[in-house]
This record gives sequence, structure tokens and C-alpha cells, in this order.
Amino acid sequence: MSTKQNKAIIYRFIDEAYNKKNMTVGDEVLAANVVLHVSNSEIKGLAGWKQYAGSFLAGFSDITISVKDTIAEGDRVVASWKCHGIHTGELQGIAPTGKKVTWTGIAIYRFVGGKIEEVWVWNDIWGMMRQLGVIPSG
Repeated sequence: MSTKQNKAIIYRFIDEAYNKKNMTVGDEVLAANVVLHVSNSEIKGLAGWKQYAGSFLAGFSDITISVKDTIAEGDRVVASWKCHGIHTGELQGIAPTGKKVTWTGIAIYRFVGGKIEEVWVWNDIWGMMRQLGVIPSG
């Protein structure tokens, strides 16, 4: 697939999975053996991604993610985004705070055979946690 097609898949994936809460898009665009490198852990397979993504959807029922920029070369696409949401549900053991938060993220997606097979993800979790009041500011 072309870099233009891969970029289009990323825009669709983020919009469908998070903004429209259509988790079945993962079945279409992620390889069955997808690996997400998140912080100090690896999340493996479609079920692992669904659990990871589902935790954000449960914690922020009104989450919106806007892709700000993409860069593509060869089999990889880099996307940066901005997330907004109100903390209405439990998130990683944190009870709902009702606070509105905004945070940024970036990921590198590697494609094989037209599907996303590997992702390196960075979210500004510390910034989000500060806004939720879970960790001190400054």
C-alpha cells in the first residue's frame, strides 16, 4: 500500500475506534498479532488492544481525538494527536473525577500487508494525571 493509503487508515482507525467508539474497526485494520509498545509494557493481539482502548473509552465517555499531523515513509506512519474528555468513568483504578482534561500523544505505526502490525505509543499520561488531580502539579 502507498504511504497515502496508510495515512488514510490511521485517520480512519483513530476516528472510528475512539471518536465513534467502533472497536470493530480494529478487526479490520490491525493485524491479529499486533503489538503496542506503551510506556514500559507490550500489549499483544487484538484483545489486548481492545482492553487498552476500552479503558480510555470507559474512563472518558465523551473522548475526542483530533489527529494534528501525520508523516509517512515506507511502511511507517507517525501521527500526533490531541485528546479531550471528561473523566466520567473509572480509569486505571482511578474513580471518576468529573474533570475535563486535554492531553497529547504521538505514535509510530508499522504496516505489514495493509494492516497495522506494530505501534509505539506515547501519551502525556503525566499531564492527564495532573489535570485529574491524581499527582501534584509542578
